[in-house]
Amino acid sequence: MEFPIFKTKEEGKDKKFNLTDPKERSDYFYYKAGEEVEKLKTFVKDNTCIVYLLGKKNSGKGTYSKMLAELLGDDKLEHFSVGDMIRAVSRDIKDPAKKIELEMYLERNYRGWIPVEKLIPVIEGRDTSTLLPTELILALVKREIAKRPRKTIFIDGFPRDMDQVSYSLFFRDLIGFRDDPDVMAFIDVPTNVIAGRIAGRRICPVCNTSRNLNLLPTLNVGYDDVLKEYYLICDNPSCTGYNRQRMVPKEGDELGIEPIRKRLEIDQALMEKAMELYGIPKIYMRNAIPVDVAKNYVDDYELTMAYDYTYDSSSRKVDVHEKPWTVNDDKGVPSVSLQAPAVAVSLIKQLTKALGL
Repeated sequence: MEFPIFKTKEEGKDKKFNLTDPKERSDYFYYKAGEEVEKLKTFVKDNTCIVYLLGKKNSGKGTYSKMLAELLGDDKLEHFSVGDMIRAVSRDIKDPAKKIELEMYLERNYRGWIPVEKLIPVIEGRDTSTLLPTELILALVKREIAKRPRKTIFIDGFPRDMDQVSYSLFFRDLIGFRDDPDVMAFIDVPTNVIAGRIAGRRICPVCNTSRNLNLLPTLNVGYDDVLKEYYLICDNPSCTGYNRQRMVPKEGDELGIEPIRKRLEIDQALMEKAMELYGIPKIYMRNAIPVDVAKNYVDDYELTMAYDYTYDSSSRKVDVHEKPWTVNDDKGVPSVSLQAPAVAVSLIKQLTKALGL
């Protein structure tokens, strides 16, 4: 795949922003795409749409969704992870009452090739490498969407396999969003960038906002004297634990990229197949740009930086140090990785166009 390079750099606009600061990040979006932001805000007041996020595992789908929700209002837009939904269902059915409730729902709403009485054991016996039947996924998604007020939905994790690609053309009808426009958003991220993200990823245990200790810190960084390690403090303004919650490693990240390498290959093939679909607008989001052309397309402060820290025990202060982060893309080309807000700008502008605003 060869994604176009989206230009966020504008001649005559040389103001700089700290993209890790929520307030400055909001100002940045208005500075770079204010007209489009206002159009989207007007749209989501009375309208909704569905955006299918397709990208390799750990490509930042949740991060981009949450940034738009932060900008447009989390009461208007929601990131919906099919994987998170399945994990939640797997936990819930350990409760006998919730298990019975799910069985009754499936009796009324599920249509597929496996009898309902055999579906619960399928869910209970699944592992991370097992995909549930598509017909079951559709019924579960419809159930979850029905629990929520009508919102613009950024769907992460559907389609998940080749046989689900064609379903995506009718997905909005299947879940009851018959009049919603829908869009496919493809995210291109080099494997080396994903490996770096996994190595330092941290998650807020309250709002699930994702950041990175090495690449995308929050505004506040702390030091644990007992564990002798640095940690991030959630700075999502809509988080109920705002400015208090210590972010934690995501389960399984300590194993690195090898356990998901096969999944990355499947995701790549899935994107290539979905790109062949006609009849649905497409958005192309590119994370990395070759070093030799980056200065023509983006501003220096939009580049991903590598971070390390020093701790002054006397003042109990953490000092943050940064330097540009360069990686080889999947073709071996030395490239710079963009910070998430810069990629989100391309999403904002392309989404506005795709919706005809």
